[in-house]
Amino acid sequence: MMKARIYLVSALLLMQVFPVSAQTRGERLIENMVVSAVEQYDAGNFTRAASILRDIIAKAPENDAAHYYLGLSDFCLGNSDAAETELRTAVSLDSSNFWYRYRLAMVYSANGKPELTAVMYEDMLRDFPKKTEIYYNLIDLYLSSGQTRKALDILGQIETLAGKNESTALTRFDLLRQLGKTEDAYESLVRFNEEEYPSPRILSVLGDYYISMYNDTSALKSYSEALDMAPDYAPALLGKAEVLRITRKYDRYFPAIMEFVRSESISPEGKADYMTSLFQHSDPMFLRTFSSELDTMVNVCVQVHPKDSSVLEAAGIYYYGTERPALAGKYFRENMSLFPESVSAAANYVEFLMYTDRWDSLSSEGRAAFRRFPQEPAFLEMASLADYHKGDYRKVLGVCDTIIRIAAGDSTRMLSAYTTMGDMYHQLGESKKAYKAYENALKINPEYLPVLNNYAYFLSMEGRRLKKAYAMSRITVEAEPDNATYLDTFGWILFLQGKALEAKPFFKHAMLYGGKESPVVLDHYAEVLYALEEYDLAFVYWTQAQAKNNGEIEGLEEKVSRRKSEMKR
Repeated sequence: MMKARIYLVSALLLMQVFPVSAQTRGERLIENMVVSAVEQYDAGNFTRAASILRDIIAKAPENDAAHYYLGLSDFCLGNSDAAETELRTAVSLDSSNFWYRYRLAMVYSANGKPELTAVMYEDMLRDFPKKTEIYYNLIDLYLSSGQTRKALDILGQIETLAGKNESTALTRFDLLRQLGKTEDAYESLVRFNEEEYPSPRILSVLGDYYISMYNDTSALKSYSEALDMAPDYAPALLGKAEVLRITRKYDRYFPAIMEFVRSESISPEGKADYMTSLFQHSDPMFLRTFSSELDTMVNVCVQVHPKDSSVLEAAGIYYYGTERPALAGKYFRENMSLFPESVSAAANYVEFLMYTDRWDSLSSEGRAAFRRFPQEPAFLEMASLADYHKGDYRKVLGVCDTIIRIAAGDSTRMLSAYTTMGDMYHQLGESKKAYKAYENALKINPEYLPVLNNYAYFLSMEGRRLKKAYAMSRITVEAEPDNATYLDTFGWILFLQGKALEAKPFFKHAMLYGGKESPVVLDHYAEVLYALEEYDLAFVYWTQAQAKNNGEIEGLEEKVSRRKSEMKR
């Protein structure tokens, strides 16, 4: 349990410890030493305070104040067991002192001794029945140990002692719900609202309950009553608007939600959270039908909070989700400019550039963000994605080198960097370097399927080391037997090994799981069928491959024509 800093009323306690009376010289000396120790304690010099207090106890072991302050000092120094011992001594010397017992109970709690804490508080209640803090501490203690009914009994004592108020009503509500008495919990709020005094907070809680029970009329009534008492009370404003939205009373919903948006007493974060949730969970028809009203809501919120990060982010999300990238980019970029120290603001803008395929901007902005936040290599990775789409594979390799250098302890990033490096070297026709990168990746994760597949496939394309290629590819199809890409690689390796008949089932399975969408897979399957002398079916798949080929397979038409000529001979 976290150790709480113990505060005390020094002057008051010292007056209780040292009543005005005739004192000997020795007694005055001890009194002055205690005062000095308390001054050191109040100044945060706990070690010095403890040293003085131990000197006092050596001279006057019956000085309860010295034991008390030494206990507090030890506690602040992290010596909780010693603190407990000293405070117990102080209590034994003067059990009538409330603070001695109260601090000892706190130390018991901090030392993980709930039973002793409870006994202490319960005893104190009998001796100090008007100290309300004891009651609340007991409630917390009972709740932490699952004794909800005892906590409820203590709450009743508080209400008897100090009367009912909003705080006790809501505490009773929470306790009854923890006991599974949900209806009783809400009924207790209804009674408090009718018999004691209405409260905007309680009325709003009741409004939320009525919504959950599909009682829209009662919910609207509760929220309206809350707003009559506190026109800017955010939960009631939002609750009323939501009732109107749920019941499709849009002519009243938008004026109500505009009150929420315009209110300067409601936090911008609360408004942004609501708008973002609304945009993300509303059906497209709602967004299209009321686009004008929603635009106004967003724009007014930005006008009220023109420099709030959460509001600018919500505006960007809205305009991106409604397919207006120019406006979305404006707000994301403005947010990043206003808050250059914010990682999330930079991430939102850089991700926006990525999702909208703005590769030139992504390459530069990703690197700029990484310079500002060198602890976030994801910015550099997104920049390298732009470089890849621009065909600048050397830049991608440069990013991989940087990631490998700065992320030595991050195996996931290292694995990704080596994988990308292998793919880029292959694109550049530098096979040896590609295979070395793949080997480094497999040292990190020997069963990383994307590397095993690519490594195996590229070896098969070169027609070399087919046994190694076979072993790697087999792992992939065993791990993901419905992955068309992995099935194609494995089937093609079997074909190159002269095992066309064994290869056929893998291609046939690939056709069921997306293989028909790839001209490469179709071409490979056609080659297998042709080798098995299933000519008619082979040309069916070659025809499909030609229809889908978009420059991916060079010379496909010539090859098919040649196969047809061979058939005629």
